Amino acid sequence: MIIALVRTVDIIFQAYTFLIFARIISSWIRIDPHHPFWGPILRFVYQATQPIMEPVRRLMPAMGGLDFSPIVVLLGLNLLRRLVLQVLIGFA
Repeated sequence: MIIALVRTVDIIFQAYTFLIFARIISSWIRIDPHHPFWGPILRFVYQATQPIMEPVRRLMPAMGGLDFSPIVVLLGLNLLRRLVLQVLIGFA
């Protein structure tokens, strides 16, 4: 039971990490937000990642035109993932 929970939590963290990478890549290439296929996907990616990205952006504004907040979010997410998984494995 705990193993299934650990795997599920890990998959959720991996999916969110994927969304952050998708947001990073979408910021490098210009995608039309009104495109019938890509528009809804892009809006979902931004809506899903904005609650975590925005507070980090406020604390850490872009330096020299470079936005380092995705790196900070990815590092924090990885740290949180490890912590949560260790706690769950500790219950096994």
